[in-house]
Amino acid sequence: MAKNAKFITRVLLLLVVVLNLSNPTFSQTIVKALPGFPGELPFKLETGYVEVGEKEDMVLFYYFVESERNPTEDPLLIWIAGGPGCSALRSFFFQIGPLTIEYPDTGKEIPDLHLNRFSWTKLANVIFLDAPTSGFSYAKYPETYKNGDTLSAKYTYQFLTKWLEKHSKFISNPLYITGLSYSGITIPLIVQEIFNGNEAGNEPRMNIAGYIIGNPLTDKNVDFNYRIPYAHQVALLSDEIYESTKANCNGEYVNVPESNKLCQIDLQKVDECLENVYMYHILEPICTSDTSTRSLLQNTYMVPLPREAKLKGQQWCRESTYMYTDVWANIQSVRKALNIREGTIGEWARCNTDHHAAGKNDTVHYAYDVSSSLDIHRNFTKKNCRALIISGDHDMVFPHIGTEQWIRDLHLNVDSTWAPWFVKQQVAGYTESFSHDDFTLTFATVKGGGHAAQEFKPEECLAMVDRWFDHNHL
Repeated sequence: MAKNAKFITRVLLLLVVVLNLSNPTFSQTIVKALPGFPGELPFKLETGYVEVGEKEDMVLFYYFVESERNPTEDPLLIWIAGGPGCSALRSFFFQIGPLTIEYPDTGKEIPDLHLNRFSWTKLANVIFLDAPTSGFSYAKYPETYKNGDTLSAKYTYQFLTKWLEKHSKFISNPLYITGLSYSGITIPLIVQEIFNGNEAGNEPRMNIAGYIIGNPLTDKNVDFNYRIPYAHQVALLSDEIYESTKANCNGEYVNVPESNKLCQIDLQKVDECLENVYMYHILEPICTSDTSTRSLLQNTYMVPLPREAKLKGQQWCRESTYMYTDVWANIQSVRKALNIREGTIGEWARCNTDHHAAGKNDTVHYAYDVSSSLDIHRNFTKKNCRALIISGDHDMVFPHIGTEQWIRDLHLNVDSTWAPWFVKQQVAGYTESFSHDDFTLTFATVKGGGHAAQEFKPEECLAMVDRWFDHNHL
């Protein structure tokens, strides 16, 4: 009898394994401890996979952290990284997540993890989603893998549908689609997918409340062309160089014909002035030429941060800290703790580099099929929807003055004009608000913030979103 019982148990276990492998549409794990952090995690962390796509051949990995305040009532956020095609782990560790990562002793095998006092999980439930084939997300059939602006939005909508079906207790929570940088193109597409799904009667019906985008790419013509005016405003270009460039280029600094020799000469002078400026925060030291403003002045796509940062001199360099995620995510004990499926990916990658090509050209795997999300923002003016647009005022990738321009192009009602907002009795930035019927948009700069303002000014950004979620003035 004992032998029969053991045999039956083994058969049942084998059946469970087979079923999981043949139909792993959704899987989830509660993670109670992580390598590098002492003891159990003082917050609830879940990781898992969700299969999306017509053939469910795209498998998206996520980290989910329940709100540390009131998970049953606090907002539900999904965080979309930029890129396009980047992992959310950088945001988890360096921007809005519950942990920060440090590596003061380079002899350590595992970087140290510490609690982040200014995590957005202090007041919201947050899903951090790895973009397709970045981080721990993977394609079942890599050779036929396809993605793009429109398709990635559909993937995210499918992800949310399946995730909410398994996490029904969060269906009634206000849902916000959040992210930064290139997600300024994809987040409006995702929000539109949700509105369309709700209007079509799709289940579960999502309680979409709005969206938050930091330093967004919204309109490639507007955002890229405002880099040179911004450089002039912050004294990186002289009046003479700027006025000559403006006149000879007719305000168009991206698509410049070769025949316009005077403009080309002026742009060379601009390049010389900006060559060694760190475009993600103009006051910080530069690590490599890939992160200078020069490398992006005439490119209309977002360059992922390099895998290796080469310090100029021996000074501290922000990009070198990002490599800690590469170290941490490639440690076997970390993958085991996160319950990563063996054999699904090789080396963990921060961004999917096959999504990038010079100019606006499509790649083999990625279609840049949306050059502007401005019309989609206009669609939301007919919806009951809230928007918070955040700009670090020291970012030259997508400068705040370009963001202000496309917001003006929406022709909204001005509810409050430009005014300072405060944290601890200090000016934290400037804000203005707009509306049209049931649509509201709040724009806020973050004083001293760079690209991903919450990374540079975490306390101020947490205070900002806390007030905004509560429908208070910043």
